[in-house]
Amino acid sequence: MISDLNKEFYKLIHQKITWIAPLFVLVLMIIMGISMNGSEQKLLIMTSYDSSEWILFALVVVSSTIFTLEFQNNTILTTLYKSDNKLQVYGSKLMIVLIYNITLHILAIIFTVLLQLTPLNVHLSWLMINQYQQTLLSNLLVTTLIDIVSSTLIISIIFFTSCIVNVNSIVITLNLAIVFLGQSASSSLMMANLKYIDVIKWNPLNMINLTKQYYNYGSYHFVSHLSNSQLLVGNILYSLLFFALGYVIFRKKKF
Repeated sequence: MISDLNKEFYKLIHQKITWIAPLFVLVLMIIMGISMNGSEQKLLIMTSYDSSEWILFALVVVSSTIFTLEFQNNTILTTLYKSDNKLQVYGSKLMIVLIYNITLHILAIIFTVLLQLTPLNVHLSWLMINQYQQTLLSNLLVTTLIDIVSSTLIISIIFFTSCIVNVNSIVITLNLAIVFLGQSASSSLMMANLKYIDVIKWNPLNMINLTKQYYNYGSYHFVSHLSNSQLLVGNILYSLLFFALGYVIFRKKKF
């Protein structure tokens, strides 16, 4: 397994997008800070300057290429030949992406701290009480942890779709649509079927609301119709489900 992890890590660090993504996130965080012009500064800090959207964008591109490019180039055959079994190949790819996900979120926190030191933003005390009777620093850290859980759901969907569709551009487009349109699609589905909302509200696309609902509960609770804890549990269960389904498909694939 260690050997498989080393190989996947080597592949990851030799992709240009791996290094471009953090810079992309930083630039968009700066733009967000400038555009807000000091207003809603507490919310900006709590959400790491709305970095979650851009981190998801980066994860879609990076995660999608991990499987689909190997399928397209038939290098997956070499990868499988050098590994003991398919589970180790699948597991090592998964662990590398999860580590990359956590790394991007840690960088977003660091960028947030650095941006707070610049004259572009209103300087606030990290220990001031904000939402949920927590300090601003606690809000930032909890929001980050919650977003890691939420983005893990997206990663699981990416792995699932990558094992079904072997064309990189299609997988990226499909998952970007899920990231940026999934919440709206879920909301429209529930509004069109109010009679069955108690069942439909548990659809996987609705779980994507978790991060936004945490920092804006008043608005998003009426969209998701679920509590924060219900969304959290839903994210975890659906992540496990899609990872498992992805592996089943990957294991049964003929190469």
